[in-house]
Amino acid sequence: MEKCIAGFGEIMLRLCPSGKHRFAQVLPGELEATFGGGEANVCASVAMLGVPSRYLTALPENAIARACTAQLRGIGVDVEKVVYSKTGRMGVYFAEMGSNARGSNVIYDRAGSTVSLLSAKDYDFAAMLDGCSHLHLTGITPALSQAAYEATLEMARFAAAKGLTVSVDLNYRKKLWNWEEGTEKRVLAGRCMQEIVSFADIIVGNEEDAQDVFGISATDTAIDSGKLNIAGYQEVAKKLSARFPKAKLIAITLRESISADHNNWGGMLFDVAADKAFFAPLDAEGNYVPYQIHDIVDRFGGGDSFVGGLLTALNVPELSAPDQAIRFAVAASCLKHTIPGDMNYVSRAEVLNLMKGSASGRVMR
Repeated sequence: MEKCIAGFGEIMLRLCPSGKHRFAQVLPGELEATFGGGEANVCASVAMLGVPSRYLTALPENAIARACTAQLRGIGVDVEKVVYSKTGRMGVYFAEMGSNARGSNVIYDRAGSTVSLLSAKDYDFAAMLDGCSHLHLTGITPALSQAAYEATLEMARFAAAKGLTVSVDLNYRKKLWNWEEGTEKRVLAGRCMQEIVSFADIIVGNEEDAQDVFGISATDTAIDSGKLNIAGYQEVAKKLSARFPKAKLIAITLRESISADHNNWGGMLFDVAADKAFFAPLDAEGNYVPYQIHDIVDRFGGGDSFVGGLLTALNVPELSAPDQAIRFAVAASCLKHTIPGDMNYVSRAEVLNLMKGSASGRVMR
């Protein structure tokens, strides 16, 4: 089967004040418009890193949606299986960039989006996944509506039955999961993601997703203060693997948020069969020493760029060993913090250079 990584989910129009401005400073006035969404960001990264990818979604039939898919096509993503519908609208999210002690802020305007309204029967899973070897899903799209949850679940079930590798990023969003009245958000997320993740060969999360969704936490970790017990995430991975026996790999991003402008960044990949965790980046003695990212340009899409790097590495023979795959994923996502917008406009060569220690930012002539 040809190596083609598909991702299914919602993409949105993203509207931001320029620089570090606040909404109140620029409105009425101009906002910068780009596109972004968890699964689309992964597909974009994969394509730009040199592995075939296909983005699957449902969009309204209008000029803005067509501009969105044209952009993805322009960076090498296959968008020929996108479903265009007269139902619904394109979701929007407003993002305000944080600085120092002031965190970034997101306002969602995605109720009634096409993806949230269409049901599983509106998609031809066989045609959408034809020629693909991998399907990537997240916890964002099923958080939109019951219909979006059921479509995500059925696509996961179909892909697994056809022998595709399935990856799922837990991606808990506390502003979503509102679609079942009377059910607490985390309870709903846990119940629904239990079903979806049961089909996953690869599970991905950040330093708090497993706790938010499944109540599995690392000991001696205080996420709000940016203090992580890195070793504790091996136990998180082992508990996830015990709960989801189909999973072969479990990846966790490790972000220590010193401020909105300074994050320490790394990751862990747990190989279930080997019962071994691999961390990155490492110093010359093999000790985990995270990248110190100062003067962050844009951290949105950081986790998605990690997944894009990981899935790319796992599909490139010389990078597919767990120790190399996690190094590549972390380096790719480190570079994303330097790039405006949701998507990671970096090449494989740039990621490999950072892996080799080229982090000076010198001009290349």
